[in-house]
Amino acid sequence: MTTETRPLQDAVHLLPQTEQLRALHTIIRDRHADRADFVSNASRIFRQVLEAGLEQLPYEPHEVQTPVGRTYHGLRLTSQVCGVSVVRAGDSIEAELRVMMPGIRLGKILIQRDKVTKLPHLYYSALPLDIADRHVLLVDPMLATGGTALAAIQLLLDKGVPEEHIVFVNLLSAPEGIRAVRERYPAVRMVTSSIEERLDENAYMQPGIGDFGDRYFGTDAPQ
Repeated sequence: MTTETRPLQDAVHLLPQTEQLRALHTIIRDRHADRADFVSNASRIFRQVLEAGLEQLPYEPHEVQTPVGRTYHGLRLTSQVCGVSVVRAGDSIEAELRVMMPGIRLGKILIQRDKVTKLPHLYYSALPLDIADRHVLLVDPMLATGGTALAAIQLLLDKGVPEEHIVFVNLLSAPEGIRAVRERYPAVRMVTSSIEERLDENAYMQPGIGDFGDRYFGTDAPQ
């Protein structure tokens, strides 16, 4: 980790950089990885960042009786949760969230960045009617410039979701994107498995992973 990225940990929850996690990243970052390996190993990382995202939510004491007649002094979420994916790449994390929480309500936001202006444009959204009363796991694998994330977060705020009820979960975060979100929405919590070195002149992450959506869904352009 570079000196530049260390202060960013105050703004984002970074997964512990274990040897296992780095091994998973090694597989999915390899340009020669086949799609099956890419999808299966990316999903393993998604499970970790989603669990860390759920850890950011509020819990309250809750007792249950065990099969042997004892009381277990446990915890439960204090409010309902929903997931919101940024289409299309966010659908990959949504799939893992469905496995973890089969009954969770899910919303979708379609935002695309103009290739010339680099500005995000909202094309479509479908969100639970009671989303303002829920905590939201906003999922998108990549946080690059932050433009798409800022637009998605603003949409949730416009729907009545309190800023502090939003947890943005992703796979890779660029320092530029982390700073953009933190400056505009300081109460939004962020979870990632890696803080990248930087963005290049074309706003691609370095060392990066390529176009995540194309690699995950098998729509890579021919070489």
